[in-house]
Amino acid sequence: MSQDHTSVVRTSIELVEVAARTWFVRGAFVHAALFETDEGLVMVDTCFAHEAPSVLAAVRRITNAPLHTVVFTHGHIDHAFGLAPWLTEASTADPPRPRPRIVAHELVPERFRRYARTAEYNGRINAVQFQLDQVWWPDANEQFAWPDVTYADRLELTIGGEVFQLNHARAETDDVTWVWVPGRAVLAVGDLVIGSAPNAGNPQKVQRYPEGWAGACRAMADLGARVLLPGHGPWWEGVEPLRRLLIDQAEYLEAIVEQTLAGLNAGLPHDEIVAALRIPEHLASLPHLQPLYDRPEFIARNVIRLYGGWWDGRPASLLPPSAEARAREVVALAGGVTAVVDRARALAGLGVGGEPPDMALACQLAEWAALACPDSRAAQECQRDVFTVRAQGETSLMGRGIFTRAVTRASAALAAIDE
Repeated sequence: MSQDHTSVVRTSIELVEVAARTWFVRGAFVHAALFETDEGLVMVDTCFAHEAPSVLAAVRRITNAPLHTVVFTHGHIDHAFGLAPWLTEASTADPPRPRPRIVAHELVPERFRRYARTAEYNGRINAVQFQLDQVWWPDANEQFAWPDVTYADRLELTIGGEVFQLNHARAETDDVTWVWVPGRAVLAVGDLVIGSAPNAGNPQKVQRYPEGWAGACRAMADLGARVLLPGHGPWWEGVEPLRRLLIDQAEYLEAIVEQTLAGLNAGLPHDEIVAALRIPEHLASLPHLQPLYDRPEFIARNVIRLYGGWWDGRPASLLPPSAEARAREVVALAGGVTAVVDRARALAGLGVGGEPPDMALACQLAEWAALACPDSRAAQECQRDVFTVRAQGETSLMGRGIFTRAVTRASAALAAIDE
């Protein structure tokens, strides 16, 4: 079962003692795990860079042990960029302390290099995803905490006489590490568990790997862990609840993979594969598998991308006309922008007519109207209003972010029309 115990440190970062000398480092959005050993501290992930001073302060309220080793579960900015205060502490201590050792999968440095090359792109898409004006993204070598030790498949560390087993998985990313501490029966899993449907389909980002994710869940389920510390969401405890949590998540991902591959093997167009996707009823109702961050439709498309090409199977889309050309033709065939706007509003429940709403079609028509007639106030108002309704009804953070950005753009277009 998941836990939400009273923390032992009440700062912007909370430390929850979940086992002897073991803490859940709980941030506002992202978490880390902390283990005290006879040789020093082992920290799995670091939280955000802007939270790092609070993490250090919170830890120092309970122990002055040096930070011996840091393990990155993967290279995302909310997990691997919060080491700066720790490095400063080590170098300025009297006497100076050794710099903590950084351990990660061998693909983390490759991720860092890619981040430096695509800083503007990643900053932009993450601003959309999280509905922010802007997001900081690293673009210089000194902003990265480059690993001192990397591994390929499995690495066992002995620190203070205790064993820490690092295991690789291709899951949310290709550089995932999950950590098993058998002497404490504790798992530190990063983003392999987030308290909702797995983030295996993000529509704006690089390839995800739901099969590898399911395999990691099954491997962890066999260990008999008593505590599981995630990178997001609540921590979990209890051997049987943890086993069930991990098996449920594996079955959820496997169901999506199997249905998607069946559609590909049957030669179905991609949109038909996604439309036919069904989550088994006993999984769809579970609170820890709800589409609050990602969606099963997005995961299916990532499976398609992994196994197939970019072409969606529709002949006309192989070398298609521009989106603007399609929109202009549809609007002309409909008899003008007013007809398209009225229909979009009706389908969104914003106009006359008593038929059930169809938000997917309403959004398509609203987008066509705005693309065909970008200077039309009616078209841009329609796009703003329809996507506002769509965003309000969307459960997944990723979908909501993209729909909200459409509202922002339509509002900006309206402001430009008024100038």
